Amino acid sequence: MKFDEITKDGHLWAVRYDGMDDNILYSTFNDWLNLEWLEIFFTEYVSDLFQYFRITDIDEAIFDTISDAIKLQSLILDISPEADLDKLFKHLENSRTAEMLLGREKAMGSKNSRHQSWLRLYAIKLEPQTYVITGGAIKLTYKMEEREHTLKELYRIEMVRNFLIKEGVSDLDGMKDLNNEDNYGKSN
Repeated sequence: MKFDEITKDGHLWAVRYDGMDDNILYSTFNDWLNLEWLEIFFTEYVSDLFQYFRITDIDEAIFDTISDAIKLQSLILDISPEADLDKLFKHLENSRTAEMLLGREKAMGSKNSRHQSWLRLYAIKLEPQTYVITGGAIKLTYKMEEREHTLKELYRIEMVRNFLIKEGVSDLDGMKDLNNEDNYGKSN
């Protein structure tokens, strides 16, 4: 597993899982903007789409997803000094009220006039304004455990969190050190 620095200020990182050509942030947005991928996805999960969002038109779901993905991508990649990632990311566990070391977080797309967003980006919070993206999903059910693709994201976020703990990474400096070690090889 490698980590790509997404913004030059080091506040946004994304995991590049072994065997992947690109990091998880870029590959997630590529899926969300791919008509073919979206048609396959919504065809498979059309019953969830109807049960939770009362939508039966797959074309409508595709349009909403692409529109929402473009907005979320602009927010997440905003490199202006006023960008506030802490406003975008919320605790993954809705019941959690306090910060925790390497907290599991989620960013959601924007609500449109018809429904809440089903787009989710998952991340580990290193420190205020500093996040490592671990994955993303279209969440059409109430709980992530209800579907294999969202359960996979729970696994990924925990796997990355455990890896960072094992490597002693708990802040931006630790992430930069780990990234430098990855780029230049660990000395033994």
